[in-house]
Amino acid sequence: MNFELSDEQAMLRAASRDLLSDHSPVDRVRARLDRDEDADPELWSLAARLGWPGLALPEEYGGAGQGLVELALVAEEAGRALGRVPFLPTVIVGRALAATGTPRLRAEVLPGLAAGSSWATWAVAEPHAPWTLDAVRATVRAEGDEFVLDGVKTAVQDAAGADWLLVTALHENEPASFLVARNTPGVTVRRQRVLDPTRALHEVGFEAVRVPSDRRLDAGPAAIQRLLDDAAVLHCADALGVMERILELTVEHVGRRVQFGRPIGAFQAVKHACADMALRVHGTRAATYYAAMAADADSPDAARSACAAAAYASACAGEVAARALQLHGGIGFTWEHDLHLHLRRAKADGVLYGDAGVHRARLCTLLRPAPATV
Repeated sequence: MNFELSDEQAMLRAASRDLLSDHSPVDRVRARLDRDEDADPELWSLAARLGWPGLALPEEYGGAGQGLVELALVAEEAGRALGRVPFLPTVIVGRALAATGTPRLRAEVLPGLAAGSSWATWAVAEPHAPWTLDAVRATVRAEGDEFVLDGVKTAVQDAAGADWLLVTALHENEPASFLVARNTPGVTVRRQRVLDPTRALHEVGFEAVRVPSDRRLDAGPAAIQRLLDDAAVLHCADALGVMERILELTVEHVGRRVQFGRPIGAFQAVKHACADMALRVHGTRAATYYAAMAADADSPDAARSACAAAAYASACAGEVAARALQLHGGIGFTWEHDLHLHLRRAKADGVLYGDAGVHRARLCTLLRPAPATV
């Protein structure tokens, strides 16, 4: 598989990095942390002009028709800059609608998502439960020409400002997905206090929420699981960008910090620690982009490679963050130092859409030989 970027992909990465460098420096990110907002509206507007939200949507709805690799390139840059935009949840929902939404639903929702005039998010995880379809407990029942939805979802990213919620719930004991307008009666959104202040996560409650029958997606468990895999790969890319920046900050620090008359980066143990961090960053990049390319190629290896990438990135995010903190000393977790913001985002990336344990368990299931038929 060729890992070299095309000219168009390289331009996309460069343009995304320039946008974030110019309009979302870390000082601006810090200044907006205490605001009661899901996203930086100015940055999101500029990102929409650059085509981020419609990057992988069909051209007939205003998108660019690209794939998961292009989305991963943007996600990597967003993670690197701690970008406060609803990019990931919006493109995940857009991907689901483009694949399994009815023509009427696609025509109603996708143009707004592609233009960035509205955004969406996926409500799938539930309190005190792993990010798996087996853990879904929210329910939906048919009642006339509508569905009635009940349940609670957690860690729903950017839900307070979202126009649309893609909700995964059990219908007749099988997972199914429904598109719900956030302002529908019975929907409640409560912001959660979380480790990562660069993201807004919410608990969303659904109490007898009525959903029109045409808002159901034609997505069975296999399609929903594939969306979970795609979401996990994109969060691997976000974690990759965070780890790259953590490594840069650490190398800069050990090159400046002087101890015993020379920079601490000259000591063999410190060199080994930085090399170990770099090894994990490069491994995460290879695993993430292989998984994205496999998904775009509709490869039989797509599910396994997504699990492998997510398991590896989830573990490495915490390890790289811990090693960086060790090399920085106590200053690395003080509010005044930028490193701690990246540490927090890395730890959050390690659990969103499944931690290493969840993905390792599923990978074992996928690798287990099918039972022999007699």
